Amino acid sequence: MTHLTFFKRAALTTLAASLVACGSMAPDYQRPAAPVPAQFPVTGDVAAPTTQVADMPWQTFFADARLQQLIRIALDNNRDLRVALLNVEQARASVDARRADRWPTVNAGLGLTRGAVANGGVTTSISAGLLVTSYEIDLFDRLRSQSDAAFAQYLASGEAGKAAQISLIGAVAHTYFALQADSALLDLAQQTLATREDSAKLIQLRFDKGASSQLDLSQAQSLLQASRVSVAQSTRQRMLDANALNLLLGQAAPVELTAAGTQAPVQLQELPVGLSSDVLLRRPDVVQAEQQLLAANANMGAARAAFFPKILLTANAGSVSSELANLFKDGTFGWSLAPQLLLPIFDAGRNQANLAVAKVSRDVAVAQYEKAIQSAFREVADALAGRATLGEQARAQQAQTAAEADRARLTELRYKNGASSYLEVLDAQRSLFASQQATLQLQAQAQQNLATLYRVLGGGWTAESARP
Repeated sequence: MTHLTFFKRAALTTLAASLVACGSMAPDYQRPAAPVPAQFPVTGDVAAPTTQVADMPWQTFFADARLQQLIRIALDNNRDLRVALLNVEQARASVDARRADRWPTVNAGLGLTRGAVANGGVTTSISAGLLVTSYEIDLFDRLRSQSDAAFAQYLASGEAGKAAQISLIGAVAHTYFALQADSALLDLAQQTLATREDSAKLIQLRFDKGASSQLDLSQAQSLLQASRVSVAQSTRQRMLDANALNLLLGQAAPVELTAAGTQAPVQLQELPVGLSSDVLLRRPDVVQAEQQLLAANANMGAARAAFFPKILLTANAGSVSSELANLFKDGTFGWSLAPQLLLPIFDAGRNQANLAVAKVSRDVAVAQYEKAIQSAFREVADALAGRATLGEQARAQQAQTAAEADRARLTELRYKNGASSYLEVLDAQRSLFASQQATLQLQAQAQQNLATLYRVLGGGWTAESARP
């Protein structure tokens, strides 16, 4: 049998093996059943939504112009989001590298071989041409499974980028509402301080004239100092929330967008929330977990394929000559083809161990996917519980504040007419101040809860912002 006949048969055998290859060794993928109830536990009548929250742009939901500007600044400058989007680019390049493994690599080569011959002389061989080294014919889709795993990881990184943007938008809104509440609480504390300073001066004058007791004066001074404490606390909290907002924005927040002062509560769009938990399957973090599960499934296919034969091809074609001057003359062309069949026989259990690792990794990915759905369900259920109760709580709190205001006014009248002690006046003022603070805090909580519900239902991602 001539060498040429052997190479022809080897090529035909390789082609036939490629045609009858059994295909991917990865297990058939089936999405795990969601380990959560089919319905969210909500109270009251909830109509079926006409649109999904994930389809509602954040510009529509957050209609406040100042908040929209802050979100745009954060999308352009936040470093965490920038890293997440760069990770997507990195994963995309990794996919291209894995896909390239499935194609032969062709190099230009120049070689020199010198060696002794039987008669004591020296032989020289100079070659130049194109080289293909160790190209693997992917009979059992080992390389394809690795490529599929890389692609799934790329998709997972893309979903991670979406989740990072959604979280960032929600965090900016949450901090902005907190900053608004801080400003309102600081205004209230400053107004209360001014009122109590006037009251303390009045009690001091009454004490100097013998119309009030030392106890009344001490109580007035105590309430005055408590107001100063509240002003300091509110000022510090506002500074802390401003620092948190600056970190989210990636720069100092423009003063005109965060200027202190009483602001009307931001009105948010009502969300079209239905009862089915299927909406969780659209959340980027859940989709990310599923893509990681698909990657683990593909890696298992690659580990299985390692048990089967591999065919490697090494080839070269070019000019060969014993002298450099004659390297590219007529008659110097030559080529070679060296197929190699490798069948694993003994590897000290390496392939079996790699398969075990792949199986466990897939089981871990299943558990992580299920945990992602459970965490998402809990977040949505918590936000729905807040939406169902915070409104009622806010209305009750407002009614209490109105009652405390009447109580403070009437107690003041009774004190002026000698029917009440100053202690009753101070107690009424303390209760009114605490109720007013609680009202402002509840307004902020209601806004933050609705923004949270928008976020946990997958709202907030826009394609035009997905750039590194």
